[in-house]
Amino acid sequence: MKITKWNADPMHTEITFKAKHLMITTVTGHFNKFDLEVETLGNDFKTVEKIEFSADVDSIDTNNDKRNAHLKSADFFNAEEYPKMKFSGTKYELKGEEVILQGNLTIRGTTKTVSMRAEFGGVVKDPWGGERAGFTISGKISRKEFGLNYNAITEAGGVVVSDEIKIVAEIQLVRLVTEMAEEKVRVIEAA
Repeated sequence: MKITKWNADPMHTEITFKAKHLMITTVTGHFNKFDLEVETLGNDFKTVEKIEFSADVDSIDTNNDKRNAHLKSADFFNAEEYPKMKFSGTKYELKGEEVILQGNLTIRGTTKTVSMRAEFGGVVKDPWGGERAGFTISGKISRKEFGLNYNAITEAGGVVVSDEIKIVAEIQLVRLVTEMAEEKVRVIEAA
C-alpha cells in the first residue's frame, strides 16, 4: 500500500491553548504560523506512519500585544532562543471515530511525552477534486514541566496563571497529489 502525504490547510486549521487567569477566567491564545505533515498508509487514517508538527513561537497571539510580548520573553517561551515548539507523533490508535494520540512535545528545549484525544471527522472530497481529512484534538499539559515557570502571586495568595494548559486544535488536512504529479511526469517523459 502506498504512503499518502497530508499537510494542514492553514486557512481551516486552528492550534489554540487555554490558561486560567487569576483562576477565575480563561484566556485563549493561538499560533498563527505552523507546519503539520502527516503520512498514512492509504487514505483512510487507519494506519498513520508519521505526524510532525511545529509552531513558530513568535506567531503566538492572545489578542493582546503586551501579553504576547510577555509570552515570547524569557519568562515564558523565550522565542529568541527557542523559536519553535514541536510535536512528533509516536502512537496513533483509531477506535471508531476516536483517536488516541501520543507523541513527544518539545517546548523551550524540553521534551516530554504527552497523550491527547482526537475525534476523527472523516475524509471528504472537496469542491476542487481534492481530499481533506478533519480532526479535533484536545489535551492538557503542565507548563512548568516545560520550563515555563513564571508566575505572580496575588494579594489574596492566588496565582496569576494556571500551571495546567489546555490544548485544543481543529485540524483540516489536505492530501498532497504527489502521485498524480509523478504520473504526469512519467507520461510527459514517455511522449
